[in-house]
Amino acid sequence: MSFKVAFIGAGALGFTTKLMKDILSVPAFSNIEIAFMDIDPKYLDIATRLCQRDIDANGLNIKIKPTTDRREAFKDAKYIINCVRVGGLDAFKTDVEIPLKYGVDQCVGDTLCAGGIFYGQRGIPVILDICKDIREVALPGAILLNYSNPNAMMTWAANKYGKVQTIGLCHGVQHGHEQISNVLGLSMDEVAMTCVGINHQTWYTDLKVGDHHVTKDELVAAFLAHDEASVDEKCRINMMQNFGLYSTESNGHLSEYLMWYRKTPEATAQWIYPPSGWSCGETGGYLRCCLEGRMLVDEDHESWISEAGEVFDYDTRSNEHGSFIIEALETGKLYRGCMNVMNQNSITNVPAECVVEVPCFVSKSGVSVPTYGELPLGAAAVCSQSIWVQRLAVEAAVAGDITLLRQALLMDPLTGAVCNPNEIMQMADEMLIANETLLLQYADEIAKAKARLAANYVTPRFENFDWPNRIPMKTVAELLKAKEEAMEALKKDK
Repeated sequence: MSFKVAFIGAGALGFTTKLMKDILSVPAFSNIEIAFMDIDPKYLDIATRLCQRDIDANGLNIKIKPTTDRREAFKDAKYIINCVRVGGLDAFKTDVEIPLKYGVDQCVGDTLCAGGIFYGQRGIPVILDICKDIREVALPGAILLNYSNPNAMMTWAANKYGKVQTIGLCHGVQHGHEQISNVLGLSMDEVAMTCVGINHQTWYTDLKVGDHHVTKDELVAAFLAHDEASVDEKCRINMMQNFGLYSTESNGHLSEYLMWYRKTPEATAQWIYPPSGWSCGETGGYLRCCLEGRMLVDEDHESWISEAGEVFDYDTRSNEHGSFIIEALETGKLYRGCMNVMNQNSITNVPAECVVEVPCFVSKSGVSVPTYGELPLGAAAVCSQSIWVQRLAVEAAVAGDITLLRQALLMDPLTGAVCNPNEIMQMADEMLIANETLLLQYADEIAKAKARLAANYVTPRFENFDWPNRIPMKTVAELLKAKEEAMEALKKDK
């Protein structure tokens, strides 16, 4: 069995190494063709050498073909895996730091809120270019597996305007399933679940242990009694108490999609502080981790490459959906997993045009999206508010429409809870200017934004505020020491 898989944004080492290992763990795929593409030759080279080390260690006769030419990577590809972060960490930093001056305190900023909206403005034009290249040089019917955030917005644009079958993939549902099972004192195999909603706001609508359906009160009690979860997941527990269902995303992610938990430093302290890691809700926490990760890669990648290669094992591959989807399409082995797809009336009480995250079935005949009916009304209301922000942001990005962009920011739950309209207008101007080279669709509007700021800039309320919920970045020496301590602990465990 032979076909071509192209990774775009292959310099994203975490996803690239994991997904490639998963795919090549399928015995039937020992003869496929792999292309890596990235615009940064340095990280493309690191990813290629690291992954080729693993391929060689497993005795496979596959040579990765690295390139900075996207069309060359896509030529004759059957599957394209998108891990692109448009603008890299430098642009990501503006998504976090500029809103923070206005009091918009994001833990991540890659899905909704001001950061996620601008991340989408950068990413959507690029994914449409990606789709154009796929239509022109990939195999007819090629499928785009999108891991890039904001996942729903990117998947929406690729399907609606890119005209390429695109499936958005995330691991939030799997991680939540694992956490719930752990809190209940059970293995994942012992807890059957159905999870329905939108990306990063997906709800466990049914949890079943044997013949018993776990009730809300039982699950709340289990979380409150759990030493770690009761401290780390205060927002998620509160949402479950108020809306009746547990949501997929970590405390940090979930808290920035809603208007209640981060609208003042005092509120953040109640629900977040003190943080035990970025996922609990640390201010700018994921940006810190990403910047530290890049420093560690820059400093230590040669030692990684010199280590023994990872073993490909079919039974212990990760729970990322990508390899299972490709396996099902190629071999016919049925797969069920939660995927981001166009609604197709799967959830009947959210907007008809949107991207939903629902359990889908994959086989040789393709991807089947069942009808799940209505979400409980409160959960549907939460999702619908986010969907309208997503839709405004998608249409704004495609058209370069500043009115729709501003409306997306105004309608965003946390941004609207923190800022008044004038602050949002000025924040939008600052973020447009900071992303000038990446937002060509807004060129005329950026010139006007510069004039507005020059004539009437108002110092933001939080420009010099010392956020109490922020952890300083580690130095390279501290990161290397932490890595060494983790390796020693792992040896002791073994």
